[in-house]
Amino acid sequence: MITVDQLSKSFKLYKKPSDRLKELVMRKPYHTRHTVLNNLSFTVEDGEALAILGRNGAGKSTLLKILTGVLEPDTGTVQLSGKLTGLLELGTGFDFNLTGLQNIHTNGLLIGMSPEEIESKLEDIITFSELGHYIHEPIRTYSSGMVMRLAFSISIHAEPEIFLIDEALSVGDGHFQQKCMRKIRQFRANGGSIVFVSHDLNAVKMLCDRAIVLDKGNVVADSEPESAVNIYNQLLGTETEVEAPKLESSGYGTREALIEKATLTGVDSASQIITSGENAILTAHVNAKAPLESVTLGMMIRDRFGQDIFGTNTYHLNHPISLQAGQLVEFSFTLPMTLAPGKYTMSLALHEGSDHTRHCYHWWDNALNFEIAGIRGPQFAGVCNLSPTIQQRQTDM
Repeated sequence: MITVDQLSKSFKLYKKPSDRLKELVMRKPYHTRHTVLNNLSFTVEDGEALAILGRNGAGKSTLLKILTGVLEPDTGTVQLSGKLTGLLELGTGFDFNLTGLQNIHTNGLLIGMSPEEIESKLEDIITFSELGHYIHEPIRTYSSGMVMRLAFSISIHAEPEIFLIDEALSVGDGHFQQKCMRKIRQFRANGGSIVFVSHDLNAVKMLCDRAIVLDKGNVVADSEPESAVNIYNQLLGTETEVEAPKLESSGYGTREALIEKATLTGVDSASQIITSGENAILTAHVNAKAPLESVTLGMMIRDRFGQDIFGTNTYHLNHPISLQAGQLVEFSFTLPMTLAPGKYTMSLALHEGSDHTRHCYHWWDNALNFEIAGIRGPQFAGVCNLSPTIQQRQTDM
């Protein structure tokens, strides 16, 4: 369990290095204070996974460094009930001139394992890392994915009660990332607490029970992951500062252009209940409040777990849009709905350029709900139908 109470942290900022000496000699301040964390309070229960979201500079990494004891807070307290290990900056605690095997011993001691414990788990650590004979090579010869494999394997085999993860899982191949996720879920099921910092929003939704959104050191949201991710997206699409963003039913943005109405209808079903393999028509009515030279209309389909299933926009489809003030325009997309049966939502957005972080006019979360019921053609498993073809020919032995 983790208990954080009224935690604050700031750093001194100097205009030039010599100001540090001047401050020491003259005994007067030559710095300004930059507050990174401001009066944070939260708890993480046993068996709970908490995500920390925020833009670059929001204070996420500083918070993890305080939790691990790398930094001391200015005010406030942190209480940890149990052994803590974590994956912070990739390669932290490693000597890159030593071999992977040597680093298992040194890094294991650094995170609180005894020599006997390291020796008893050595083969398990090596096997899980899948480094093979590279375990005897210096870490400076490793790729970033290989470093992550070793770091994760050592940390998880230390058998902590609290596990911190800071973006380290973003490197490496898909096979090992899935293997790590299975291990993390097993760790949580056994009562371990997790603090997870990541820009992989699907992973946040699937792994975590709660999410905190930080902005300039302040908590602007503490909720279930879906709502927190929506507010994080709002922060990304908001150029001006916001104290505590609130999602309206019709979305957010500068509103220089608005999606007034949208529908998604199956061509054959004429409804929002669509057969997998049937075409559907997405229609969006856009109202321009100001003249805009570069407008992008985008969509994102999410499943019932909040996972992003498919998204695209007119920028990527090479369909440039310009609008005049007062102009009302109807856009239509034809979509082959080769999705697995289930319930889905569709979010819509108007913005400049390739994504909504550049200049967001209107973001409308969950603008539409629809259901895929039944499958047209051969049955399939998974989230989508890739419509494979097959050929067979006789070959000589």
